Amino acid sequence: MTDELNFRPMGNRFRGFLPVVVDVETGGFNPKTDALLQIAAVFLRMDKDGFIQRDRTLSCHVQPFEGANMDPKSLEVNGINPWHPLRIALPEDEALQRVFREVRQDIKRNHCTRAILVGHNAGFDLAFVNATAERAQVKRNPFHPFSNLDTVTLSALAYGQTVLAKAVKEAGLPWDNSEAHSATYDAEKTADIFCDVMNRWNRQILPLEASAMDKAL
Repeated sequence: MTDELNFRPMGNRFRGFLPVVVDVETGGFNPKTDALLQIAAVFLRMDKDGFIQRDRTLSCHVQPFEGANMDPKSLEVNGINPWHPLRIALPEDEALQRVFREVRQDIKRNHCTRAILVGHNAGFDLAFVNATAERAQVKRNPFHPFSNLDTVTLSALAYGQTVLAKAVKEAGLPWDNSEAHSATYDAEKTADIFCDVMNRWNRQILPLEASAMDKAL
């Protein structure tokens, strides 16, 4: 109940857009030909003072589509064995429908009109989301089709770093190399960076707003 009392919808924070942090693991770099193997979405919440934090994470392993390319070098990096008997993976349409459904619910909860994808090199993740939705004929994609919020740019501004691991460390947050290149881990660390930059800005703005209000009085 306390958390709900301290909840503030983000409808007016990002011009009606709801930031949702997404990371994908894939079989290569081409969203048209290479497999989407894992997708993670991190949902955020904002408190009454405008500070943002991680709320919850949704992650799905995804079955490669028929004829999908899977570069052995990409699989070596992300450590995914697409055919492992214990790997519980969903077809593309089911995985995206599950993520999109949660995103649409959060859009409504936050009084927003559409979601905007937040990612580290966000164009890569958004391209795979869009290509997979088109290929699997998943309707009502809640994400803006081309706009995004990229933590590479935010990290360069705030920390002087562009690599996710280095940005996380520069922000004073923990980083575990053994967990990296999991969509869940990378999405959560990207969310931490996004929240940290937004909250640093908010801390700068609050005293200015208070000073302006004092002058008005």
